Amino acid sequence: MTEDLTKHLGVHLGSEMLRLALTHRSYAFEKGGLPTNERLEFLGDAVLQIIVTDHLYRAFPDEDESQLAKKRSSIVSTVALARVGRSIGVGQHILLGEGETRTGGADKDSILADTMEALIGATYLEEGHQAARGLVHRYVIPLLDDDYVMGIGHDWKTLVQMEADSASLAPVEYRLSSRGPDHAREFTAELYVAEKKYGVGQAGSKKEAERLAAWDGYDALQKDIAQNA
Repeated sequence: MTEDLTKHLGVHLGSEMLRLALTHRSYAFEKGGLPTNERLEFLGDAVLQIIVTDHLYRAFPDEDESQLAKKRSSIVSTVALARVGRSIGVGQHILLGEGETRTGGADKDSILADTMEALIGATYLEEGHQAARGLVHRYVIPLLDDDYVMGIGHDWKTLVQMEADSASLAPVEYRLSSRGPDHAREFTAELYVAEKKYGVGQAGSKKEAERLAAWDGYDALQKDIAQNA
């Protein structure tokens, strides 16, 4: 099955490196402390950032630093990388602990995104910069044309607050809950404006969950305000 994954990725990773890239900390913990993919994730994040930054610098010569930063933020976000992971079926290959498996870890944005970064890091180590660049250009750079992904990069919390202020609606609240073990906590944020629920976001951090909730609820809030104007 992992051969199918490497074919989708278009890379040639040794079985040991591939297994490491797919080893989530929950699995490693349950197996007595095996190495996890977190070091590869750390490396892959840096490799991804430089490849995307280089592409944006060359592809958009008339855009300033803030515009380029927003584009980069969008296509390297947790949501964007999870979208890539789902498109190539990464979830079914991730080695997860029993608890994480029961709670749907194979389809969590945070786990899919982290695994994609680990796979990029593994590709960089085994095949070099050009192979990693090819992987990023096949799957991440095309997200610049994905309207869903590009919307994620905006400062949605600020936009929601501005809309609420313009209509004198208060308070704007993000009600948080969480589940899962400490080493793999999943946060859910619900956006309420003037006690009405508008959006929901889930992520591996409180900040990201709130941002996604704001993104999810922004259009509905705008429509409500327009109808009541």
